[in-house]
Amino acid sequence: MPMPSSTATELPPTQAPLPAAAEHGSKTGFWALTLGSVGVVYGDIGTSPLYALKESLHAAAGGGHAPTRDMVFGVVSLILWALILIVTLKYVLIVMRADNGGEGGTPSLVALAQRALGHSGGFVIALGMVGVALFYGDAIITPAISVLSAVEGLKLVTPALEPYVLPVSLAILVGLFAVQSHGTARVAFFFGPITAFWFSVMALGGLSHLVEDLSILAALNPAHGIGFLLSHGTAGLLALGAVFLAVTGAEALYADMGHFGRSPIRTAWFGLVLPALALNYLGQGAMLLAHPERIENPFFLLYPSWALLPMVLLATVATVIASQAVITGTFSITQQAMQLGLLPRMRVLRTSETEKGQIYIPRVNWWLLAAVVLLAVLFKSSSALAAAYGIAVTGDMVITASLVFVVAWRFWRWPVAVAALVIAPFLLIELVFLSANALKLLHGGWVPLTIGAALVMAMWTWRRGSALVAEEIHRQRVPLPDFERMAEAGSLLRAPGTALFLTGSPGDTPGALMHNVKHNHVLHARNVILHVVTDDMPRVRQAEQVTVKPLSDVFTCVTVRFGFMDLPDLPRALAGAGFDAAGLSYFLTRRVLVASPETGMPVWQDRLYIAMARAATDASRYFRIPVDRAVEIGARIDI
Repeated sequence: MPMPSSTATELPPTQAPLPAAAEHGSKTGFWALTLGSVGVVYGDIGTSPLYALKESLHAAAGGGHAPTRDMVFGVVSLILWALILIVTLKYVLIVMRADNGGEGGTPSLVALAQRALGHSGGFVIALGMVGVALFYGDAIITPAISVLSAVEGLKLVTPALEPYVLPVSLAILVGLFAVQSHGTARVAFFFGPITAFWFSVMALGGLSHLVEDLSILAALNPAHGIGFLLSHGTAGLLALGAVFLAVTGAEALYADMGHFGRSPIRTAWFGLVLPALALNYLGQGAMLLAHPERIENPFFLLYPSWALLPMVLLATVATVIASQAVITGTFSITQQAMQLGLLPRMRVLRTSETEKGQIYIPRVNWWLLAAVVLLAVLFKSSSALAAAYGIAVTGDMVITASLVFVVAWRFWRWPVAVAALVIAPFLLIELVFLSANALKLLHGGWVPLTIGAALVMAMWTWRRGSALVAEEIHRQRVPLPDFERMAEAGSLLRAPGTALFLTGSPGDTPGALMHNVKHNHVLHARNVILHVVTDDMPRVRQAEQVTVKPLSDVFTCVTVRFGFMDLPDLPRALAGAGFDAAGLSYFLTRRVLVASPETGMPVWQDRLYIAMARAATDASRYFRIPVDRAVEIGARIDI
């Protein structure tokens, strides 16, 4: 079989375009992407008015007390300026410039920062771990608080429905996760129009009360927000922590950039989302100036009594859409984290033959459902969950700001003073928000921190353990050139066909190859040393995936490159490079790991790594290797 030849070159991130329709395509394609972004990108931030102002004023007024006029003006001002500073200036205008091959999100930003630092920044990986962990905390809380806040509107329809709020919420959540395996392609078609209608209804509800008391427009003056903080002490800080609920979901603007492009997302924000949110918050404020007793649920009370039930149903649909976006994002983040070596391999399924981003990870889906249901049962209401929400979001935003500073300084080549001058104000604001949310640590804030700490420990253990395993394997291995000379000079039997031996170190002899020769005394006619590399690019073009380096008539070294958002399909990649997939046999090493006190980790951490390794999807399934073509050979490794 003639071996194909190929050269692989890395595409600079600035040459990887965003979706054509988004940046250069037809007007029809542009507006379709804009409408789609309304449903997917802004679903989470679009449900914040259900609880953000209510929880902020509860914190300011202290429980069931009615808010004063100064409180209303101050909190509404803080919310509006949070939307302007954090979402508009930071994310829409600055962070979205940091595209990695057109993709966004914490792992993309980590990869971009690592490339800017020449892979020398270990602290970047540490920040990435914390960011990913906090994203999971956010993803667990968002479906629970969003669905609960919507279904709680039933209590306003009639108090008799209050006992059914939690059961109905749980039923919706279970149903939402149960349909994930079918993919979101069909449902997503309706996301944009429904969410656009939701924003329009929110704007109308706010506008109807705004025109009754235009004095609330004074809240656009940031002096009201600053004065409120200075005059209310601890209550002001508690309210500030709740104010951040208004910008939850801002990370989605960046994370979903690759699906829609910058221009559609920005157009949707300035043309519909920001005006609708501002009108709704101003309308809630105007209503509370006249009727402070409506603080128990100011969002639903914007509407007449005959519209309550339709609004509850519409809000429920909107929160399901918001939750869907977070769940889909969790699958994407998990896939990227696996490819970057932060998490063990898990089974990833495609739910669409045409859309690369539509994937489903069964294990993550059911773990997420269990955590969401547990939170809903333990906290029982959106108000109780609100205290747990802010820390995860603010922590994630602080990490994003830190990574963007690195990218601006080292990748965009901004002078360090300019990068600091631009990024530091946002970082300072978010640190203030983080400090405010820290006051709620004992009232639910410990939840995302506990989840995050456990996940960071798991990711660090997996990364460190994998490095120790690689070191041990390298220590035991024979250099490939030495083995090649011995094998070709010996009298080994030659088996027909081509054998592929997977290895993590192409300069060493794969363990499966050594054991095959040692125990079977046979060498295939053609032997391919196969090395899989995950690039710090989102995707690698098929024509550039495979690099072939002939070593001799018997041995060939092949490198297959995947991006961190690619699904690693080895047979497809090799077939695309000219290999006869039907004639290949894959040899893999099945490692038996044993905890040892003499390695670089404590024994308890060794055992954690071993448990994660045993739970990981085996390499043959992860790389889509046909079962009847895979041969596994065992090897013991002490860690």
